[in-house]
Amino acid sequence: MPNFRYVSWSEYGNLAEALAEKVRAGGKKYDLVVGIARGGIPVAMVVSDHLSVKIDFVNVKSYNDIGKRTPPRILSTMTEGVAGKDVLLVDDLVDQGDTMTLMKRYLMDQKPSSLETAVMFRKPWSTVEPDYYLESVSEWIVFPFELGEAGRQRAAMETGLKTER
Repeated sequence: MPNFRYVSWSEYGNLAEALAEKVRAGGKKYDLVVGIARGGIPVAMVVSDHLSVKIDFVNVKSYNDIGKRTPPRILSTMTEGVAGKDVLLVDDLVDQGDTMTLMKRYLMDQKPSSLETAVMFRKPWSTVEPDYYLESVSEWIVFPFELGEAGRQRAAMETGLKTER
């Protein structure tokens, strides 16, 4: 069973603002922030707000349980066009890197002027190196909007039951 790190709402807010500030300090101007749903929605909203940039989302599913990945697939797409725009792709974390790789390909196919990535956490084994990140962590991060789900899944892991994410 993985080690868990629980992130409180207060810590989450501080992390999201720190990521937004790190991106802003980088000096690049963006036309669009794209958040990867579901976990990237709140942090993308904070980053977009701090940068005063439009936002859009793409819904991608890549987990069906704690530590159990499935090949990522895009479930819904954006309404904003990215052609010719400077785009910042935002998620809460990058683990293996499959979702970020899929999303980078998806967006690059639409010919943005530039594409950069930002996450709060990256895993040391990730195949993707985000342009901006705050921490490299090995633990399973449990965000404050996942407490009920994570508790159910952790209990199921301890008792040998299967859950669906």
